[in-house]
Amino acid sequence: MARLDASDLAQCLCRQAEAVCRHYLGAGRRQGNYWQVGDVRNTPGRSMFVRLKDSPKGPAGKFNDMATGEHGDLLDVIRESLGLIDFADVAEEARAFLSLRHPEPGPEEHHHRSTPAPSGSTEAARRLFAMGMPIAGTVAKTYLRKRGITALHGTDALRFHPRCYYRPDDGPSETWPALLARVTDLTGRQTGAHRTWLAPDGSGKAPVDTQRKAMGDLNGHGVRFGIGTDVQAAGEGIETILSLRSALPDLAAVAALSAAHLGALALPDTLRRLYVARDNGDAGEAMAAMLAARAEAVGIEAVVLVPTLGDFNDDLMAFGVEGLRAALRAQLLPQDVARLMALAA
Repeated sequence: MARLDASDLAQCLCRQAEAVCRHYLGAGRRQGNYWQVGDVRNTPGRSMFVRLKDSPKGPAGKFNDMATGEHGDLLDVIRESLGLIDFADVAEEARAFLSLRHPEPGPEEHHHRSTPAPSGSTEAARRLFAMGMPIAGTVAKTYLRKRGITALHGTDALRFHPRCYYRPDDGPSETWPALLARVTDLTGRQTGAHRTWLAPDGSGKAPVDTQRKAMGDLNGHGVRFGIGTDVQAAGEGIETILSLRSALPDLAAVAALSAAHLGALALPDTLRRLYVARDNGDAGEAMAAMLAARAEAVGIEAVVLVPTLGDFNDDLMAFGVEGLRAALRAQLLPQDVARLMALAA
C-alpha cells in the first residue's frame, strides 16, 4: 500500500477502530461504542476505554486509561501492545495491519472474542492455530527447506503466523514469524499447539531465548502427519518426523514434541507395528526404549530407528534424502521396505 505518514496512518486505523482493538487488545471486549480493557499493554481489566466511533466526546480511536491517566491513539495502542520502540517499526506494523482484510464481526464472533481464553489453555491453542495460514509461500516453508525438508505432503497440521507473540522472561512482548503445529489426540481433536519462532527471512530460528514453546494438553498427544495405518512411526521433534517422511513418504508419523512426551504417547488400537525414530543422547534413548516397551506390552511390534548423528534431521542435512533412505533401508523390517520405499527389497 502507499507509504502513509503518521497522521494518515492514524486516520486509516480509526476507520477500523474495532478491528484494531480486536487484533491488538484481544484481552478486552466491546462495551457499547467503546472497547474496554485493562491497559494499553493488553492486560485483562476494565480501566481503559478506546472510542470506536466518532462522538461529541471525541473522535474514534482515542483511548483513556482511568487508572493511570494514559491517553493516546491507535498508533500508541500498536506500539505499547507489541512493545515496539522505534516509530518506523510502529508504522510498518500499522501498514501491515491495514493491508489485511478485516470483516466486521457478526453477533456470534463478538461473543466469542469477548471472552479471552486462559493463557496456555487448549482453547487458546485452538484459537492460535485458527489464526494461522497455510505454509506455502511463507518463511515457514523457507525455514523447512533450509533444514533440508522439501517433501511437505500431508502437512495440514502445520500453519504459519507472520506476527506471533513471544513473551520473554523479562521485558516487553515481541512478535516474530512462527511455524505453528496442531497437537491432536487419537480421534483428531485438537488439544494443543506448538510454536517455533523464526527469523524474518526464514533462514533459521528467531534470536530469542526460548525458540520453541507448546501450549495446551500435550500428554499422550502429538502432531500427526499422513493417514494412520497399521504401521506408523513416532519421534520427538517435528523436523525429525518430517525428515523421516522425506525418505519414507508413505509412512504416517507423529511428533510427540519432547523425549518425555514420546515415552507417554498414546497408541491407537489399530496399530500393529511402530517405528520409533529416536534422537541420540541419554533422554532420547531412554524414552524411545520406554515407548517401544509399552508398545510391545500391548502386542504392537516395535522397532527403534537410530540416526547416525544427533537426530534424523541432522542426518538429512548431512547425507541428503538418498543417504538417509539408504540408512533407514537397513533398519526397516524386510516386509516394509517395498511398502514404505517403493524400492525393490
